[in-house]
Amino acid sequence: MAAPMEVALVTDAAGPLCNCSAWELHSGSALPGYRGGNSGPRALALLGGEHLLGAQLGKSYINVWELQRKDQLQQKIICPGPVTCLTASPNGLYILVGVAESIYLWEVSNGNLLAILNRHYQDLTCLCFTDDSSHFLSGAKDCLALVWNLYSVLQAEPSQIPDPRHVWSRHSLPITDLCCGFGGPLARAATASLDQTAKLWEVSSGELLLSVLFDVGIMAVTLDLSEYHMFCGGMDGSIFQVDLCAWPVQRDRTFQTERENGKVFKGHRSQVTCLSVSTDGSLLLSGSHDETVRLWDIQSKQCLKTMNHKGAVTNAFIVLAPANMLNPDGKPSTPLPKFSKHLHGTESSDEQGSEGLTLRLGLHQQSLLFGPCRNLEKATWRRPGKCTHRCTPQGKR
Repeated sequence: MAAPMEVALVTDAAGPLCNCSAWELHSGSALPGYRGGNSGPRALALLGGEHLLGAQLGKSYINVWELQRKDQLQQKIICPGPVTCLTASPNGLYILVGVAESIYLWEVSNGNLLAILNRHYQDLTCLCFTDDSSHFLSGAKDCLALVWNLYSVLQAEPSQIPDPRHVWSRHSLPITDLCCGFGGPLARAATASLDQTAKLWEVSSGELLLSVLFDVGIMAVTLDLSEYHMFCGGMDGSIFQVDLCAWPVQRDRTFQTERENGKVFKGHRSQVTCLSVSTDGSLLLSGSHDETVRLWDIQSKQCLKTMNHKGAVTNAFIVLAPANMLNPDGKPSTPLPKFSKHLHGTESSDEQGSEGLTLRLGLHQQSLLFGPCRNLEKATWRRPGKCTHRCTPQGKR
């Protein structure tokens, strides 16, 4: 059985030919790109292995492509303001979007806007989920990184703003990037900042595990899958490799370039904007404002391939190619709904004033709306809000 194909997805600020280019990681062969507009930084995401999302640079909408239909846009998600960052949950059920200092949470199965979180004081810069979709992290120009429990956010009343699980305030300048490892709520997360540090945290306890000081501001950060190394992209174009298993263990460390020259990737001429590691941990993908994307051999620090672009690279990451990306005849199992502009539960509707219960059954099943009847053992539900069991006007059995 052949190994899954790894694909690099790349966007730049110019995008004259296509919004997102794609190429096979190991062979370097180009794949058809996704056309229409150009995506902003930290604003490109795969959704459920069936769709690609890209927030239009400086605009108030998100472009949506079906993975197998690369030549045209299928949908646009209208947002309340210019999108600064976005991400999708690994299970394909939720979309997070940063607009100014607010986080918007949509449910994919029905398009409902479930929450608007306003706990940052300045514009959002980055968002990411844990691998099990139970938590998400947000970073902003207010120097704060917040950890959110998704289920606590979903259970909160619309009139309440839920509290984040952790507030990380050890950075002194804006957060530029976030990365979360494997392990769900027990994972470790890395943050990068203009204050010339990259920090490693424990999601469950919120404890700071490691802080590394560099000579330049850090614009991008990522971890390899085994979490032996942390890679940090600097404003001067250098990429630093930090050993997370170094002995003796030090929580505060200074990366001395002249002494650790064998752990620096050199080749970019301007700031590094994005980093991603292959699944086997042997290759590093980097994008930069110098309008190039480079593929590096991690062990030797040699640049294996350079891809030239027409503008500053805004997104570059490695993914295992979903089946629909390589199958031109494939179709999404469920079409995306129209995404609501209003917070769920606050907009006017025909059902307003009736009690109800929404069951979220997943991406590939419809949500059912139960009416005021509570006799669930005897009742059969033919359509939303209509019950075949006779109930009193007060909703009693």
